[in-house]
Amino acid sequence: MAQSFSWWGKEIQRGTPVVVKMENPSNWSMVELQSPSDDDFLLTKGEKVKNKNAKQLTWVLLLKAHKAAGCLTSVASALFSLGSVIHRRVATGRTDSSTVNSRFYICIKVFLWLSLILLGFEIAAYYKGWHFSASEFQIQHLYTLANPLAVKDVFDSLYSMWVLIRVEYLAPALQLLANVCIVLFLIQSLDRLILCLGCFWIKIKNIRPVLKEGAVDLEAGDGDGYYPMVLVQIPMCNEKEVYQQSIAAVCSLEWPKSKLLIQILDDSDDSMTQTLIKEEVHKWQKDGANIVYRHRVIREGYKAGNLKSAMNCSYVKDYEFVTIFDADFQPSPDFLKRTVPYFKDNEDLGLVQARWSFVNKEENLLTRLQLINLAFHFEVEQQVNGFFLNFFGFNGTAGVWRIKALEGSGGWMERTTVEDMDIAVRAHLHGWKFIFLNDVECQCELPESYEAYRKQQHRWHSGPMQLFRLCLPAIIESNISIWKKGNLIFLFFLLRKLILPFYSFTLFCIILPMTMFVPEATLPTWVVCYIPATMSFLNILPAPKSFPFVVPYLLFENTMSVTKFNAMISGLFQLGSAYEWVVTKKSGRSSEGDLSLLVEEKPKHQRGISEPNLGDLKEEIKKKERKSSRKKKKHNRIYTKELALAFLLLTASVRSLLSAQGIHFYFLLFQGISFLLVGLDLIGEQVD
Repeated sequence: MAQSFSWWGKEIQRGTPVVVKMENPSNWSMVELQSPSDDDFLLTKGEKVKNKNAKQLTWVLLLKAHKAAGCLTSVASALFSLGSVIHRRVATGRTDSSTVNSRFYICIKVFLWLSLILLGFEIAAYYKGWHFSASEFQIQHLYTLANPLAVKDVFDSLYSMWVLIRVEYLAPALQLLANVCIVLFLIQSLDRLILCLGCFWIKIKNIRPVLKEGAVDLEAGDGDGYYPMVLVQIPMCNEKEVYQQSIAAVCSLEWPKSKLLIQILDDSDDSMTQTLIKEEVHKWQKDGANIVYRHRVIREGYKAGNLKSAMNCSYVKDYEFVTIFDADFQPSPDFLKRTVPYFKDNEDLGLVQARWSFVNKEENLLTRLQLINLAFHFEVEQQVNGFFLNFFGFNGTAGVWRIKALEGSGGWMERTTVEDMDIAVRAHLHGWKFIFLNDVECQCELPESYEAYRKQQHRWHSGPMQLFRLCLPAIIESNISIWKKGNLIFLFFLLRKLILPFYSFTLFCIILPMTMFVPEATLPTWVVCYIPATMSFLNILPAPKSFPFVVPYLLFENTMSVTKFNAMISGLFQLGSAYEWVVTKKSGRSSEGDLSLLVEEKPKHQRGISEPNLGDLKEEIKKKERKSSRKKKKHNRIYTKELALAFLLLTASVRSLLSAQGIHFYFLLFQGISFLLVGLDLIGEQVD
């Protein structure tokens, strides 16, 4: 009885209580049931199946089937909605026409059509019994199948011939290419691991650049410290969204006005933008800032040509240092006080570079993924190379140059689209040293649309290949040490600028899907999954808050390998888009000024202001405001290369199901979806 009472007190409930209506020959009744538990279907030794009401079990199973049908309906509805969104975006999107007829896109289309044909062939073969395990792919076995006496029909004959061709001819070549890419992948991963270990060493030892003995701490000084002549340059080109805050930031720099000159280098071809920037400069001139406005009549050489023209001014010879800020950068007031003192009593120092911080890093998924890359670039690459080698690529902005080093290295050149990297390499070959300050930040803006980011990345990966071709003879003939030459050639250029985009695109976007159709060539699981995951984890360490985005980051980086590979090839072989320069579109989210308020605000000093011009400017701004108040229609772009690769990878994922390759299937599936989202411009902001 005690045991019964104890058992009864537990009030064990098994399954889910449900209420069903049961039709009785005489009437209807409501019965409360328990769902069948696992014990209901177990047979114990010498025991028959528990006697259950058959009708009750039937109703429970029907309810479960109804629930499963509801789930399937929800999934189908979600897929239908997704299909509608895709159809709508394709219908309203604008095709990226610049790539439709490119040779690169044509090659991808050939691979896509070939994979579709092979997929149909493989599915037909699968249902005819041609599904082998890896151990059954033996030449002798295949020759037996190809024997005319053993072949049953034409299809079997054709498929056996196809298997023999891929075993004897295709698989060895594909496996060789895969092995080469795997070796390159391992070398690049080792390089990244060494960089991370170097950064870790800097962190645990708390190593940072130090001022030379005798240098004055300007933040605690009384004005009698080290104040050399400094020139500040802001190159602009149609930067009407961000010009206000950049000019305001540099005019607020804490430096003696008699030893500071600000140049606004406006390359705008829009008269409205020119007028706005010129009026902003005049406003700050009336407030006492030592600032000048320059506009080139002959606009050649893009940013390099603009900077070169500014350095040719006669008054530049009076200045010892030059600081460069892009139009969207906002240095803190103490920027010069925290950077310029490192030059004192350090005559071989040519450049002091600050790191970037971002005002819109959490704006959307695209900016969050960019933050991971740039955080690793500054925290690891720049800091480690600056400490151990005294060299890194100049970032083109937020840096202070010794004018003597800049001019002694040949000055600004217009021969590539990476003029900043060009001058850095030449200065390094002339023996100048660089310092990177990881604790000095300068705010700027990240591209918020995929179109702007794609154009930026194309320029950043095409330019280094142009530069490598041009400066390779100079590197070999220079007087720097052998190990510095090796670092420049093999690490700085070949490994990080050429090999990285090459193996990333070739291995994961071409070789991996092809191994699904030529299964005799294989990629190990650790190449597809474990090593990429480890490298992504290392990349994300400098930005720990971005850890939840580690998987999207891995997929997106593989997706961007198409753009980077295309840019690398065009730069290396000087193809059509190699010298394409598009100014990165800014949103001006960090700008707190309003143009209408700026114009309506009376300046402190009225002398020299033309009232008619100001009135015209106000009227034009009001017209633009009325236009912008209307609802703007935004258009997404259709990126054909990315879409073609999306279908290629998804086709390969279907083929992998026939071989039951788990990890390969999931990688191809999710990577294909990633390409699809990017190809339909579903990441980042759309373009007006």
